[in-house]
Amino acid sequence: MTAETQLPQATGSCCSPSGSCHDGADAGAQAGDVTTVYQVSGMTCGHCEGAVSEEISGIEGVTSVKAVASTGQVTVVSATPLTDDAVRAAVDEAGYELVGRA
Repeated sequence: MTAETQLPQATGSCCSPSGSCHDGADAGAQAGDVTTVYQVSGMTCGHCEGAVSEEISGIEGVTSVKAVASTGQVTVVSATPLTDDAVRAAVDEAGYELVGRA
């Protein structure tokens, strides 16, 4: 299952039958954007992916987020590099643990 969040964010549940919100992980990426992959523990389903994606999407400069519960990986595209502290705070707010960069 995967959950992706692109700004502006759609409202509603992220848990579709396929477990996906959108198609194309980097649809919001522009030239010069920074892509970083993080390892997050505790995600088990589409709802988890959506919660993590929503919180990380709230960080200034984030243009795209793709969370995959089966691997624990969260791919974040942003206009500028993000601090690990900002990502950790967002993941903590969602109720999960940032292990580090993948």
